[in-house]
Amino acid sequence: MKPVKIAMMSLTHGHTRKYYQTLTDSPKLDWVAACAENDQVKEIFDRSVSGVPCYRSEEEMFDRHPEIEAVVLASGNSEHMRQVRLCTERGIHILSMKIPTFDMAEYDEMIRLVDEAQTVFQIELEMHYNPVIHRMKSLLQAGEVGRLYAFNATNITLSPVWAFPWQGVPELSYGKRVSLREGDPRFRGGALCDHPHIFDMIRWMTGSDFEQVYAKVSSRNIRSEIPVEDVLLVNGRMKDGTSFLLDPSWSRLEERLTVPGPGWEVFPKRMEVNIALHGEKGVLMADCFGPNVYHNGVPNDRYTVQYTYFDEWIGLIDEFVNCIRRHEQPKINLKWHRRTIEAMNACYDSVRDGCPIHL
Repeated sequence: MKPVKIAMMSLTHGHTRKYYQTLTDSPKLDWVAACAENDQVKEIFDRSVSGVPCYRSEEEMFDRHPEIEAVVLASGNSEHMRQVRLCTERGIHILSMKIPTFDMAEYDEMIRLVDEAQTVFQIELEMHYNPVIHRMKSLLQAGEVGRLYAFNATNITLSPVWAFPWQGVPELSYGKRVSLREGDPRFRGGALCDHPHIFDMIRWMTGSDFEQVYAKVSSRNIRSEIPVEDVLLVNGRMKDGTSFLLDPSWSRLEERLTVPGPGWEVFPKRMEVNIALHGEKGVLMADCFGPNVYHNGVPNDRYTVQYTYFDEWIGLIDEFVNCIRRHEQPKINLKWHRRTIEAMNACYDSVRDGCPIHL
């Protein structure tokens, strides 16, 4: 299969550095160019990657490299609509970071543009390619736990705000400044905006959709400096009757580094994605990022984590390339993912109103 000629845009998302390795190593990709959102980001890129030209203008990048077939939108949520227009006008396929947009009118416009351009639009939710997740789903489908009654999941991490400041600016992460609730000085756009994975997971595993959500945020943040929520809890029910409890918080503390690196995490494990399936025959539990190596690491002389699990980006890129070459849409596409974003908006509405929201 012919490698896809690909580029990266903005380079300001928390997963950007992971793509440096993926785009370089994957035999299915030919990394043509990159475009940095500002001079500081370009300087970091130029120090980190060799042999890939980096531009400050998206239009210049496309003009100089008409061979580009696909892009990774490694950008803040507020940039996605503009960049989707830019790409669909040129017939370029898109691998977008986790939240296309929280504005549902914008979301529908993205769907229209992609349909008209007949391009592939894949949403980067790498958890779908985690082997532990696939094993859990196969056991569930095989009836090992019987009928599913409840789904509990955590997606707790450190906060990326210090290295990727847009994630702490409501207008950039949520798309506009919306108060969490009356009398609360915080705004929408924090941890919930960073953690759609487990909202996708329950839909993917059950094959059902959200019926009701009830969400609460902590009375105050762990990090008093940021104006968006960092700790919250969501429970509710799916249309098939499965109840759920989800924790999508930034409840792992971090050093406030402008560039992520060793010692960023205060706790040894910077991320906990744990899932428990409660069924009529028993309970199935998994730590999706369990097999890690810990070492007494610099620079702060405390345990530092080295992840050793299977690289989900391999499966993610495989699907993206296959969809481009076969003219198919991936399983995590705009139309499917829309219901997840609706549910996440409903969580914010529940926080605002102090009551469950029916979808």
